[in-house]
Amino acid sequence: MQNMKSFVTEIKSRGQLTIPKKIRESINLEEGEIVSIIPVGDSVIITPKRLELDEARREIKKIIKRSGVSVEELMEGLAKEREKLYKEIYG
Repeated sequence: MQNMKSFVTEIKSRGQLTIPKKIRESINLEEGEIVSIIPVGDSVIITPKRLELDEARREIKKIIKRSGVSVEELMEGLAKEREKLYKEIYG
């Protein structure tokens, strides 16, 4: 997070806190992600808690979206790669 100014936000009645969009974008926080809240003296640190499988899923989703490949094309390519690997291993 380079040269990011501080932001002020409000904790809602149910304890919900909105992390400003500029901060979410700068550290790649997406909807549904889990964060860790770490108490430090009278303050807290909020940091992404990246789950490896969830992070991989998000990255794959981004790559597929950018590439323009359809789910069907992806599955077809995966089937071909599996067949090729099977032949390499088992002959």
